[in-house]
Amino acid sequence: QLQLVESGGGLVQPGGSLRLSCAASGFTLDNYAIGWFRQAPGKERERVSCISSSGGLTNYADSVKGRATISRDNAKNTVYLQMNSLKPEDTAVYYCAAVRTVSSVCLIRPLAYNYWGQGTQVTVSS
Repeated sequence: QLQLVESGGGLVQPGGSLRLSCAASGFTLDNYAIGWFRQAPGKERERVSCISSSGGLTNYADSVKGRATISRDNAKNTVYLQMNSLKPEDTAVYYCAAVRTVSSVCLIRPLAYNYWGQGTQVTVSS
């Protein structure tokens, strides 16, 4: 069974940091582009970042640019999202998603992805 599991969320004070992980089971991520998305209560799901299968291409939403770093360790079958200088507006459920790609691309639209994790809650509050 193909599964993505996010972890690393929690409660953090403004200005703090978190590293989110997205671990795959039942398949290897080598040929998959990965995206991170988030959804706050009452809001639509929005993209945060994406990374190509090779790791050579990355993309960030303007709202997190300069504060987020996406990376992948294919040997560990895991993708990471490091978030620094967290703000209250970063509070949301964070999801990772995967799609098999034939070329090294970074996909920014949620509809492009066909495997999703259950999400991990990130709350930024003092």
